[in-house]
Amino acid sequence: MSYDIAARFQQALDPSALNTIPACLHALIAAIEDCRNAGKPQDVDPAVLLLARHLGTIAEDTGAPSIQLRHDCMDAVADLRRRPALIALANKGVGYDAPAKKLFHADGRKALKRLADALGLPCESYTIRSSPGGIAVSGEILLHGAEVYVQLSLGCLGPGHEVLFRRVAGRADHIGERNHWASVNELVQPDRFAAHIRRELHLTAPAADRDRLFA
Repeated sequence: MSYDIAARFQQALDPSALNTIPACLHALIAAIEDCRNAGKPQDVDPAVLLLARHLGTIAEDTGAPSIQLRHDCMDAVADLRRRPALIALANKGVGYDAPAKKLFHADGRKALKRLADALGLPCESYTIRSSPGGIAVSGEILLHGAEVYVQLSLGCLGPGHEVLFRRVAGRADHIGERNHWASVNELVQPDRFAAHIRRELHLTAPAADRDRLFA
């Protein structure tokens, strides 16, 4: 059944109490919802239009001039392009955020693939798999090779402990030797991180390195 209330019209006629962007946005969203409930078009509703214009006025008077805000946005885009999304996701967390968790697992698999390449692992010598876990956790992404096991997850140990790695005796070995820890910041620098893993775990040199050594 259609219904309508007067609140949005009253707020539109006297928006003086709406003096912040969040307050204006809340009132605008509520007005749009009222229109939807009443079965009325939202884009011509007088209250919606007035509240939208009031939001624009408040936004225009808030913060730096538009040209400076545009420059700040461009700087932010450039910074994000320099910084892998995986780092931002790790800092933010992905629990109870399905889209973020999906991106975390997709980017995590790519990061572990780059690490496998940097380690010189033949494609047939390792597997990469992921387990999403429940909605409250990040789940985990795993790289399991003949000598090395690497796990990416956002656990209870906090920043700097997102990546677990250890030496194993084959792909059937899920226990392995002593655990080592690293940050997601290290993972996104695969060549440097691969060298660190080789040193820590005393891994066999990649075939290409052995060939160069004895050539």
